[in-house]
Amino acid sequence: MLALRRACNPLKFRGFSVGTSRACCAKSEIVFSYIEGKATVVEPPQLVSERPRFYHSTNIGSKFYLEKHGFASQAGAESSESDDDLEDEFSELETPISVNESVVNVDQLISEPELSDDDTNDIGEPSQNALELSDNETDPAEKRLPRKKAPSELFKAIISAPGVSVHSVLDKWVAEGKDLDQLEISNAMFNLRKRRLFGRALQLSEWVEANKRKDFDERDYASRLDLIAKVRGLQKAEVYIEKIPKSFKGEVIYRTLLANCVSANNAKKAVEVFNKMKDLELPITLFSYNQLLLLYKRHDKKKIADVLLLMEKENAKPSLFTYILLIDTKGQSNDIAGMEQIAETMKAEGIEPDIKTQAIMARHYVSGGLKEKAEIVLKEMEGGNLEEHRWACQFMLPLYGTLGKADEVSRLWKFCKKSPRLDECMAAIEAWGQLKKIPEAEAVFELMSKTWKKLSAKHYSALLKVYANNKMLSKGKDLIKQMGDSGCRIGPLTWDALIKLYVEAGEVEKADSILKKAVQQNQMKPMFSSYMIIMEKYAKKGDIHNAEKMFHRMRQAGYQARSKQFQTLIQAYINAKAPCYGMRERLKADGLFANKAMAAQLSQVDAFKRTVVSDLLD
Repeated sequence: MLALRRACNPLKFRGFSVGTSRACCAKSEIVFSYIEGKATVVEPPQLVSERPRFYHSTNIGSKFYLEKHGFASQAGAESSESDDDLEDEFSELETPISVNESVVNVDQLISEPELSDDDTNDIGEPSQNALELSDNETDPAEKRLPRKKAPSELFKAIISAPGVSVHSVLDKWVAEGKDLDQLEISNAMFNLRKRRLFGRALQLSEWVEANKRKDFDERDYASRLDLIAKVRGLQKAEVYIEKIPKSFKGEVIYRTLLANCVSANNAKKAVEVFNKMKDLELPITLFSYNQLLLLYKRHDKKKIADVLLLMEKENAKPSLFTYILLIDTKGQSNDIAGMEQIAETMKAEGIEPDIKTQAIMARHYVSGGLKEKAEIVLKEMEGGNLEEHRWACQFMLPLYGTLGKADEVSRLWKFCKKSPRLDECMAAIEAWGQLKKIPEAEAVFELMSKTWKKLSAKHYSALLKVYANNKMLSKGKDLIKQMGDSGCRIGPLTWDALIKLYVEAGEVEKADSILKKAVQQNQMKPMFSSYMIIMEKYAKKGDIHNAEKMFHRMRQAGYQARSKQFQTLIQAYINAKAPCYGMRERLKADGLFANKAMAAQLSQVDAFKRTVVSDLLD
């Protein structure tokens, strides 16, 4: 753990910073203060918590305190056997990370209710956006895939009546004398969650409790809490917690709320929940620490080292998921040396990088222009035997496409084509698209269409993205029509690809119109990237009015403000050569502070900035 913190030390590597600390004998106190991004020592408050606490403040300077008084090792840092029981109810929290167009996007490890289109066709494949919030907190070699569930007749009945409430479907089911045992309910719940039909899953949970079909235990209450947070928001979830019997209001309940706070990018609320867990003296498992790492990876990388310090003091041993987060963070900061040192630390701790970790490192090597290193990792992923390492193909195909290695893409696809899998087909479509070989991408899609009876929107979206990236508007429109004719349900993934299609074709207003209609006609939330690609185009044109409107609409959709939105918004003012009044106050109100790049932007549009020339003119 010490080696891991050293790997994150800013004295050696960029990206993370460790605050100055003060230790005092047995009753050690460590107080970190971050003022305008600088670490300093501050005097501890008069009353110091008996347990470690995080303070998230939106005061000027975005101060951050990490207090420590009397650290004690926690046996509870390791997960208990009861964590395994959550698998049924939290399938989307426990499934392995899957590949998408960016090979492995660790920023999308947060579970959100509307990241993918509803896939109501059971085609025997994991969700394209299966997101891992849990690291299973055990030895990585023992990580298990989700249990396969038997087909659920109740699930089929629920999804076959989209205009009817789930309560009505269940009432009719019982009236007809059909079996409704625990296994049937569990399978239906699993399948609803798997397809991200959280609203219907919530109705099922409510009906089961109201009709006393099951005595609720902690995992049932946690499942309900998770669904409420996803469907109705964090505030309603907090209200629900107050209704949970005290005997069931344990660590699992609060870590579920914590995960949803991180999912919503609500840093302030996440810190409040973490401190609440400390106040209640609940065991803090590795799951919760990883949630904090995930949160600060997205919001404030300087605080990552502080979380690692707390983990070390609490004897919480990093898992594979912890290392994946840190490796990806270093890679995003283009700190390749730091990324490699964390990987070496991981190996020294007896954790070997898996295919996903290797894919992340290879992607960052490609982004950093280190093609030779990327190719070495890709060969390690293949392991000299494709038969034994076939699972790696879905990761390697897009990476070879990014590297421009058409021969390698052809070789891998020739191997996969003999008995194709959906994930491999989608990866091949992406790879051929990156190589600008549109006929080859279309041929893979045609093979998919013939091999599987009915494809979901996410499979159409793979080819739609290729058309968008290559500005093939006409072909994209034809594919959308084909989707509609097939009865395919169109949701956020398809909207995202369609919006990008029009934006890349130069029809930004049309893309904006599609986004508005999607919000008005559907209960699902568009993807973050759907808003950003339009906002970036408005910013590029210096269209302050529409950039501000898009910023506001993202808030209305439930997306918490992050640095990326503010930087894009400020760029609109720069390109319009207009001052942006009160931008620093807006940042402060959202608990954000200007990094170096944003500070440079603000200096260009600072309405109060005076120059020698302006002084002379005055």
